[in-house]
Parts: sequence; C-alpha cells; structure tokens
Amino acid sequence: MWLSSKMRPAPATADADLGVTTIAGDSVGVMTRGEVRTVPVYGPGGYVWMPESGGAVLVIKGGPGGEEQCVCGMKQPAPPEDMRPGEVLVYGPGGNSVYLKRDGTLVLRGEVCVEGALWINGTACSPCQCGEELV
Repeated sequence: MWLSSKMRPAPATADADLGVTTIAGDSVGVMTRGEVRTVPVYGPGGYVWMPESGGAVLVIKGGPGGEEQCVCGMKQPAPPEDMRPGEVLVYGPGGNSVYLKRDGTLVLRGEVCVEGALWINGTACSPCQCGEELV
C-alpha cells in the first residue's frame, strides 16, 4: 500500500566527532556523546598507532544511524618552527622522534636500537670488537 511504499531503510550517514579515549590499545573505548567500547583504530598505510587513554581523538561515525564508529586520528601538536611543507615528523612518548626532512636528512631522537643488518653507504657494518680478544 501507499504507506509501505514510503517506508525505506535509513540512508547511510557519515559524521565525525571529537572524543576522548577511555580504554587504550588497538581496539579502544571512546567517549563522545556516550561511551562506546571495542572501537577499531584506523591510520595511514604503513603506520601503526595505539592511542593512549585520555587522548582527544577524531571519531568517524557511519552506517545507518551512525552506529558504526572508528577512531582515525588525533589533533597534532604544533610542528617544529623550521618544518617545511612535505616534511614528516613521527613522534612518540618520552620525546623520541623520527624527522624526515625535505633535503634528505633523517633526524632520529632518542635511543636507537638496530635489529638486523646495518648497511652504511652500501657496506655492511658490524659492531666494534674494541677491547675484546680475538680467538
């Protein structure tokens, strides 16, 4: 009848909101207008990020009624004063960072731990055996 032909499923919607993480990890709890748990975390390809509890994050809502949600990022801090367009700064807790500069310079801040082979200018580099007796 006429009424049944007018009843249609709700169209898919997309919305965004600022939230605060309540549970840390790769599947977080987030508080927007209410708390939602086991929200997946999305990020750019090749980058893994686990939000800390209490962080302000961007929550994308989609699907019918906006019930499907995901955390997709957070407000970035102010960039370094000398940072130029196209440069990338990846930072973590404790002040460590990887800074990819436009001129090809790679700036590492923090303790560096190399796991695997280390090559410098095409030559394999091995740890110094300084002070050790050779057998």
